[in-house]
Amino acid sequence: MTDRKLLIDTNVFIGLEDQREVAPEFAELLQLCNQHSIHVFVHDAAFDDIGRDTNIARRNVSLSKVRKFEQLKNVRQPPRAKLEQQFGPMPKPNDVVDVALLHALDIGVVDFLVTEDQGIHGRARRATPPLADRVLTVVDAVAWVRASFEPTRVILPFVEEVPAHAIDEEDDIFDSLRQGYPHFDKWWRNKCVREHRPCWVATIDKELAGLVVRKEESYAEAQTRYPGPKILKVCTFKVKPKYRGEKLGELLLKQVLWFAQKNAFDLVYLTTFSDQKVLINVLLYYGFENTGVNALGEEIYEKPLCRGRIYPGPEDNLFDLARTNYPRFVGRSPAEAFCVPIRGEYHNILFPELAMRIQEDLFGLDSNRERRTPGNTIRKVYLCRAPTSKLKPGSVLLFYRSRSEGYLASQSVTSVGVVETVTNASSLDDLVRITAKRSAYSEEQLAGFRANKDRPVKVIDFLLIGHLDPPIKLVDLNRHGVFTGHPPQSICHLPPARFTPICERMSFGFEV
Repeated sequence: MTDRKLLIDTNVFIGLEDQREVAPEFAELLQLCNQHSIHVFVHDAAFDDIGRDTNIARRNVSLSKVRKFEQLKNVRQPPRAKLEQQFGPMPKPNDVVDVALLHALDIGVVDFLVTEDQGIHGRARRATPPLADRVLTVVDAVAWVRASFEPTRVILPFVEEVPAHAIDEEDDIFDSLRQGYPHFDKWWRNKCVREHRPCWVATIDKELAGLVVRKEESYAEAQTRYPGPKILKVCTFKVKPKYRGEKLGELLLKQVLWFAQKNAFDLVYLTTFSDQKVLINVLLYYGFENTGVNALGEEIYEKPLCRGRIYPGPEDNLFDLARTNYPRFVGRSPAEAFCVPIRGEYHNILFPELAMRIQEDLFGLDSNRERRTPGNTIRKVYLCRAPTSKLKPGSVLLFYRSRSEGYLASQSVTSVGVVETVTNASSLDDLVRITAKRSAYSEEQLAGFRANKDRPVKVIDFLLIGHLDPPIKLVDLNRHGVFTGHPPQSICHLPPARFTPICERMSFGFEV
């Protein structure tokens, strides 16, 4: 068992109320850490922070909670000016504590920082994206521990389209909505149920884990800043707190954007209160804009959709264009395309929704396959030892599944992605830290790569753009000149003439 270390921000388990119970997800995290010999630390700066509490009774309760953990002591820090340059200004004492936590993470004293403080998450994103990937929420941390050390139990969320009246209105997913919207029950019955509004539901173990309610509107109805004759309103976007570590928000957003793009919508929009920081950060990352506030005090977020080709300027970052225009991307020059061959077992891990066996198809076991697809996030990671150094942010990836007996997509180009970053991992510690938020690999599987300085593992972070339907078989790839003979054994560059036949098979709702 590897010696993993977590640094816990005290806001995870110390609230404003003296006798507040420990949240169930935090209790689960501690139990898992104990089971798998993961060290849990509290930074000694947290003791100073607690000591400033003028409420003596509350301070004593907080200190009693903190003393149950190992204390991270004597972490040497650079001068304040250097810390502020890296992590931002520290005008208040609690800012100093926040930066101390991030500094300890940055220099590798611990593997991950667990915090619910969105301010700390924001500081980490401003510092470097790799550091931000090591700052986890509690549910993120629970999901990482389970994926890393309990790989035998595989649960994939499913997204299914159902009418509103097929959903149990007593389900506890609606509890917080009722608190925020006094007339929620009336709206749900008179609008959603009566109008048979279509919904996407994400289920895990037959439990409702995430929900999106959608409605098609005209510009006159929507009154949005951006015009468009065909507008998709996301009326409800909700994930149960205990399932947030499953990346269901990203899964549901992918469902919304893929649907809207393929069905020629001009705009997607939703409204949310400003305290929904996690949702808002995801929306902004994928190109939504805050365009105002409605009469209820909710912020309005809009994302215009286009169907034409993206023409980048000389200073444009190709990955940022793909991220903010998602799922559209730059598929022509200056972007370059690469074929990525993957063995079948790794293809199943990376794209579980494509792990369809021939026997299942022959006997009708996939009759719901089109509308009931295993969960898959947008941001993913691929590991390999390919010698190429040509991959850059914005490069296009075409994933080729090698021969896999009994599988429908055997020897086919199946999926398209866009490179975000490429990093070399020289140790198991590197692999764990770099891949924690995205990898579907257990720690045992990561150890199997045997990463070292002489033979580093290439870690490719990418956005999943879409799947080719149907996949392009090897015989067609050879006939159209994409391959010249045998399929590639390692990542290879595809010049425009060899990439164009694949572009012509992409039916994602926009021109590539």
